Amino acid sequence: MTTTSATQPSPHHLPDTGPTGRPDGPPDPRPDRRPDPLPGRRLPAGMAADLSASVAVFLIALPLSLGIALATGAPLQAGLVAAAAGGIVAGRLGGAPLLVSGAATGLTVVTAELIQRYGWRTTCAITVLAGCCQLGLAFLRTARSALMVSPAVVHGMLAGIGVTIALAQLHIVLGGTPQSSALANVLGLPAQLADPHPAALGVSVLTLIVLLGWPRLPGRAGTTLRRVPAALAAVAAATTFAALTGLRLPRVDLPSWRSHALPEWPEGPVLGIVAAVLTVTLVGSVESLLSAVATDKLIATGRDRGSRPPRADLDRELRGQGAANIVSGALGGLPVAGGAVRSGANVRAGAVSRRAAMLHGLWIILAAGLLVPVLDLIPLASLAALVMVVGVQMVSATHVRTVTRHREILVYVTTISAVVLGGVLEGVAIGIAVAVAVALHRLARTRITLEERDGVHRVRARGQLTFLAVPRLSRVLNQIPYGARTVIELDGSFMDHAAFETLQDWQDSHVAHGGSVEVTGRAGAGAPEGGRAAGGEPARRGAHHCCRPWTPWKNHCDHRAAGDGEGRALPGPTATAPASEPRRRGAGQLASGIIAFQRDTAPHVRDELARLAREGQQPSQLFLTCADSRLVTSMITASGPGDLFTVRNVGNLVPLPGAEATDDSVAAAIEYAVDVLQVDSITVCGHSGCGAMQALLNSHPGAPMTPLRRWLRHGLPSLERMRSRHHPWARIAGRLPADAVEQLCLTNVVQQLEHLRAHESVARRLAEGTLELHGMYFHVGEAQAYLLSEGDDFFDCRIFDSVGGHV
Repeated sequence: MTTTSATQPSPHHLPDTGPTGRPDGPPDPRPDRRPDPLPGRRLPAGMAADLSASVAVFLIALPLSLGIALATGAPLQAGLVAAAAGGIVAGRLGGAPLLVSGAATGLTVVTAELIQRYGWRTTCAITVLAGCCQLGLAFLRTARSALMVSPAVVHGMLAGIGVTIALAQLHIVLGGTPQSSALANVLGLPAQLADPHPAALGVSVLTLIVLLGWPRLPGRAGTTLRRVPAALAAVAAATTFAALTGLRLPRVDLPSWRSHALPEWPEGPVLGIVAAVLTVTLVGSVESLLSAVATDKLIATGRDRGSRPPRADLDRELRGQGAANIVSGALGGLPVAGGAVRSGANVRAGAVSRRAAMLHGLWIILAAGLLVPVLDLIPLASLAALVMVVGVQMVSATHVRTVTRHREILVYVTTISAVVLGGVLEGVAIGIAVAVAVALHRLARTRITLEERDGVHRVRARGQLTFLAVPRLSRVLNQIPYGARTVIELDGSFMDHAAFETLQDWQDSHVAHGGSVEVTGRAGAGAPEGGRAAGGEPARRGAHHCCRPWTPWKNHCDHRAAGDGEGRALPGPTATAPASEPRRRGAGQLASGIIAFQRDTAPHVRDELARLAREGQQPSQLFLTCADSRLVTSMITASGPGDLFTVRNVGNLVPLPGAEATDDSVAAAIEYAVDVLQVDSITVCGHSGCGAMQALLNSHPGAPMTPLRRWLRHGLPSLERMRSRHHPWARIAGRLPADAVEQLCLTNVVQQLEHLRAHESVARRLAEGTLELHGMYFHVGEAQAYLLSEGDDFFDCRIFDSVGGHV
């Protein structure tokens, strides 16, 4: 967990910055980073922002709520009741200030099934009971546990719901009536396509054209028009077209609120009612919590720290959702959940507090009472087209790429199919079962091979060595003749007691009969306890093995001289070269590295590289760092082929777009990574003792201009930021930097992240919430990596410890 300190550095703890020109004492914080001593002065501005955002969200939520009610078969007022309850109750009591709740899109299919099976009034009672369950789960503080379900199952569930919604609404778009199940909708689609209703189809097509084309309107006029939400523009255009042309087709029909149905005590089989309550609770909770997390990410990437609300309290959010469902169900409304569409619009519209969500609920109530004649003009086909697009968008291409990259596409596809064919609860259960089976298969799957080359028997065990693999391991080991030289490579992260005893017993027996055993890790990593070197002698701890993949590099650093005359490092003890002996450079060292790679590393990565050659690269991250030879990116990030798209330059600099003497190679790499490779994150990594930062500190205005000096001009904003009183200080694990060079190295990471945000492709992805930026600092002398986090008056680099978490 990342933690940040809220204390301001004391003046007498700040070092003398020397050549930076920055005086002793803490920097004056920026006005927008210091709490306002008179908050009342900021209230009108915040209120105005929330008021504007609430109107924008209302204009989206109104047609969407009616469309979801239409898709479930519930009374259309039920969608408005859910929107009002979600906005006011969940907005006031929830833990995510900018999350906007309303009629649950993810529960559309479930609600439609419940209405068909139990009737509308019983469905309202089920909604109330589900809200009570959510309150119970919130008081047990289980919100985080709800996110422990495999993402492939969660996204597969939402995608399956989206497919089911789209199939049902497609029938209404064509002028027909949806069937009771997704399979029936698929089977009835050919007949519906053969006999469409021209008026309904025309209105639906117009809605789709406006809905999809509205965000792409060009020019200054387009910028002005895009302030109107696309959903409202599409429904308004279709309604106006239908009214002007006099088309005769089904329209919204809001009955009198006096006849609005309220819940009744559930009637039906107890187990069925319990299953329905659990389904509404599970799906609604997961959808709300995922939306809360996604809203937090959108806020973090789109706003600076001074304008961000507090991060979501998921247990409090679950309490708010439970209360909203109780109120909505009791008043005859649909189930409520947080929505990504409404919340994203709220964030982008500039909302600053929970007032925006609550005001949006108030506008819904006013519209339900005052705009009924206008709402009755809306064609049902237009609302169906709107909801159909929402359903299609629930099948996210980004999620498909992610689960494919993590080899969970089987779980994802199985969950989608099960939800579409069997229902939400059954689909989730099947998806979880498949996810568990895949995990157990990966845990139990161990490939053990034996090959003999040049008198050396090499056993390779890929995967986890558990008791399930002991029979195969014993069978392979018993094929090795007595007295043979043996190398055992263990390519896995776990070995249980049964496998260890089997391997240890065989090793002792083999050595006792005159053989030799060397036990190594992946690509020749160090032998575990009990391993023996050639000749039966105990293996020397840490002798060469820890850096076997970098043998030529280690020999270079340690001034090793052992070799075979061909540039190849010899096994066994080596002598230390005299200090006067020159380091091996040039073609000889390069050739020795190539030979070592082909001999030791290539056999292990050949299959993976062949896969990457077939499928193409799909890196998850753009890693921008310094060209310093002491930074080995794959080593400090434990990454392999295809994981990182790496850009290296002197000083890990990101030139601003349009800057003087701009190097387009960095901008081109950023554009390619963000737009073509669709990376999920960008990391800027600085390091201690950076020569570029030293050169910046020691630069003189009158020095002759060279290519290096021209390039380092892109680092001048970092130098200015460090010397400025109006930017936060950077610190390392709570301490101040050791000297001015380290301070500039840290400040440079922060500044280059700001430069990244100025690139058009990065800014766009950040606004969409599909890209994250990270700052990283590597202390070469300590071999310690730090991740950048933001405090009240400073940026702090927090330690990333050896077990994979922050300290």
